[in-house]
Order: sequence, then C-alpha cells, then structure tokens
Amino acid sequence: MRQERSTMLMIAGLILALLAFSFLTTEDLGSFGITILSGLFQGMLLFLVAAGLSIVFGLMDILNFAQGAFFMVGAYITFAVFHGESFSQIDPNLRFPLAVLLATAAGGILGIILERGFLRPLYSRPIFQLVLTFGVAIVMGEGIKAIWGTVAYSWSPLTSFGIHQSSFSLFGQQFGLYRLFVIAIGLLLIILIALLLQRTRIGIVIRAGVEDSEMVEALGINVRAVFTQVFMLGCAVAAFGGAIAAPFLGASLGMGNAFLLAAISVVVLGGLGSYAGTAIGSLLVGLAIAVVAKFSSRPEINQTVWSSITPMILLILVLLARPSGLFGKER
Repeated sequence: MRQERSTMLMIAGLILALLAFSFLTTEDLGSFGITILSGLFQGMLLFLVAAGLSIVFGLMDILNFAQGAFFMVGAYITFAVFHGESFSQIDPNLRFPLAVLLATAAGGILGIILERGFLRPLYSRPIFQLVLTFGVAIVMGEGIKAIWGTVAYSWSPLTSFGIHQSSFSLFGQQFGLYRLFVIAIGLLLIILIALLLQRTRIGIVIRAGVEDSEMVEALGINVRAVFTQVFMLGCAVAAFGGAIAAPFLGASLGMGNAFLLAAISVVVLGGLGSYAGTAIGSLLVGLAIAVVAKFSSRPEINQTVWSSITPMILLILVLLARPSGLFGKER
C-alpha cells in the first residue's frame, strides 16, 4: 500500500511538473492547451505500440522487437488501400475505416504466422527470441522496400476525408479534429483492453497463465492457443496504431524504429509486463515529448533533438527512483 501511494505521488509530481513547465514557458493559454493535446496525441500513438509489447511480455516473456515493424506495415497498408485504384470508387469516409480494418487484420495474421511458425519452438530460449524478432523486423522492412520502394508517402489533402480535413479553435489556436479523434480512440482502447484482461474469461485465463501455466493446462485449457491469441492481439493493435497514424504521419521506413524505441522506454518506465504502467507511461512520455518539443522550438534554442531523447531522459529519472519501473515487480 505504501509503495502504491508513493508511485501515485511520483506520477502526480511528474505530471504537475510538466504542466507547470509548459504553462510557464508558453506565450498564451492557446499554446498551452495545444501542447497538452499534442502530448495526449503522442501518448496515444505510443500506447498503441507499447500496449502489445506489454501484454505479450507480461504473458509470454517475449520482448517483440518486430512491434515497430507491425506499426509501419499498418501505415503502409492503410495508405495503399485508401489511395489505391481498386477502392477509389468507395466514398473516402467509408474507404478509410475499410483500410484500417484490412491493416489491422493483416497485422493479426502476420502475428499468428510469426508466433506459430517461428517463436513457438524458442519459448525456452529468450535470447534467440530477441534475435529472431529483430531479424523479422529487418525482413519486414525489406519487404516494404520491395513492394512500395524507399520513398516516404504523405497523405494528399486532395484525397482526405471529412474528419481529417476539419479543425477546431482552442483559445485562438487551431487543432486538427483528427488528432482529437486519435486521442479518443486511444483512450477507448485503454479501457477496452483493461476490461478484456480484467472482466472476461480469456482475460482470467491470460492472468492465470502468467502465474502458473502448468496448472491452467491441467484444467484442460490450451495455453498455447491463448499465447497465439495474445500475440495476435499485440501485433494487431500495433498495426491498428500505424493505420490510424497514417493520415497524420504518412508512411515511411523509419517510423517503425522511431516508435519502437519510444515504446520500449514506455514499457520499461511503466514496469515490465504491467498494463496499467504502460498506459500511464505512454501518457507521461507523450506529454513530456510535446512539452519539450514546444520549448526547444523557441528561436533562442531551436534544437529539435531534445524532444527525440526525452523518452530516455524520463526513463532514466524514473528508474533512478524506482529501478523496477512505476508499477513493475522484481522478476
């Protein structure tokens, strides 16, 4: 109880410090509000990559280095479907959900292939798992090059859909309505996955399998099948994240690695295998990135590198105070 109280105080202190720093270094309420919303947007994108990492590691003790590649694949498939001639006759407002659905399904199918075909024989060899998933990420990147080339793709304003074109005013500052939509989707997904893990039968099986997989198997439950479902869910969520990020970020070969590094820092910061830690860590890191990016863009500083190393700086600060992460346990 005392540790939980100190953890919550640490989280509250970090959030208040970031909010205070942002408020004191911005020119007006509009800039402050946009910075906070940008932080929530960044945090939700990170969560969509980190959630799969956390769930898979919590159950299977596998740190999937290909998670960023699934994010990238989701972005490319969404872009290709939305801009492809085969679907050009479909209304853009329907074409985008279809593209997201196909990208998410592709991520789940690739996840099943990866778990069943390659990872299953290596459950007792964790180092080989890391090397394998790292190699799979490289192979997936080369596959993207072979299909779509090396040129980065950006969303064309001429082919945008309704919500992507809209914006709203906050204290005189404009903020894209689509980014607000991504924030809402991310928050909804946090709740839905938490309910899945805590309130459903498969969630009970997952949590029981973490504690004692042999006992769960003795009860007649196929733990291997559960492992496959969890791995598929993690990969599908990452592909879904890339899909909904595509209208804002486009599709490029470097986006997977960029989000993977930040997502790993989120998972470690929150505590390895802790879903609650991953959700809160994503929000903390996203807010910190937005606050530092806004501050470092000032003319007297003009150093964008600070925002890119912010996740690691925050990770170091938290681990110095809590070596196992915010909600982590000694493993």
